[in-house]
Amino acid sequence: SFFNVLCNMAVPAENFPFCTIDPSVSRVGVSDARFEWLCDTYAPKSRIQAHLQVTDIAGLVRGAAEGQGLGNEFLSHIAATDCVFHMVRVFDDSDISHVEDTVDPVRDMEIITSELRAKDVEWAKARLE
Repeated sequence: SFFNVLCNMAVPAENFPFCTIDPSVSRVGVSDARFEWLCDTYAPKSRIQAHLQVTDIAGLVRGAAEGQGLGNEFLSHIAATDCVFHMVRVFDDSDISHVEDTVDPVRDMEIITSELRAKDVEWAKARLE
């Protein structure tokens, strides 16, 4: 998975819906030549490199905002992040299942954005009451 490559991990990627119920989390160092230069130039007592906390959250299904699949649980994991990076499947392989039965990345992005939007509207309405 992209998460495994990015984080140098070996989290299993199974071929069935909802195989990843709990998100996988990893810290990834952010290399920056400016940081190295500053440390070399000013010799600080400690060197604490910047990092990203990366969370791999399983895909959303149509109706997730209304609780379909494990939608509310997945959406709560997304709400706990500072940034969302979408990764959708664009290749067709009959050995790898797809929750919608066909590969259509545009449709998949529309599902993701509509589910996130629906949950945001729900959140905003609750705060206004």
